[in-house]
Amino acid sequence: MHLGLIGGIGPAATELYYRGLVQAYASRGETLDLTIVNATSKVLLANMAKGAAEAQARVFLGFVERLQKAEADVAVVTSMAGHFCISELEAISPLPLINALPALDRYFAEKGIQRVGLLGTRTVLETGLYGAIHSAEVVIPEGDDLDTTHETYVAMAGAARVTEEQREILVKMGEKLCRTQGADAVALAGTDLFVAFDGIDCGYTVIDCAGVHVEEIVSRALDGERP
Repeated sequence: MHLGLIGGIGPAATELYYRGLVQAYASRGETLDLTIVNATSKVLLANMAKGAAEAQARVFLGFVERLQKAEADVAVVTSMAGHFCISELEAISPLPLINALPALDRYFAEKGIQRVGLLGTRTVLETGLYGAIHSAEVVIPEGDDLDTTHETYVAMAGAARVTEEQREILVKMGEKLCRTQGADAVALAGTDLFVAFDGIDCGYTVIDCAGVHVEEIVSRALDGERP
């Protein structure tokens, strides 16, 4: 299967997907057939702020059409934030999409997670990952913590790197979700958040949503469609 990725939102997230797919295919002795097109987080964040899901879907449509011309079989939005318009994009896309949201809902159910804390953009948090999670109760940062989480994440994602101050803020926000709101695990619902959490022991369970999405892509591409 020729995979088509909409990348660039942001650069670190694109690298995470690419590296994860290369490693997964190599471990199974398979050859990866992949095309990446480069979108921009600036446009995405502007449309998210306006709630302009249809407008963003049309932006993504242009990239999907380019992937189709490159003979990709499927398209993937490599951003949890970018999934705010996934339903609108599915309705107009000329290629099937591998959607992260159903995969995440299944993952939480399979792991027996009853309450999951989310970290990510304001839109992701306020919608509880776009209302797509039914297998677990969702909790998010409250009050000023919501603004702080959003602002810290957006600054980090735009720079494609994390400062120690930003890392400390984000890890603390996750800890509060577990300690004060009873989260069984914290889901990194902002794709670039792995930059802040990679290689550290937070003292709580961390779920990389992008990693779950990559596993879904590999499963769909190599093992066939899920029922």
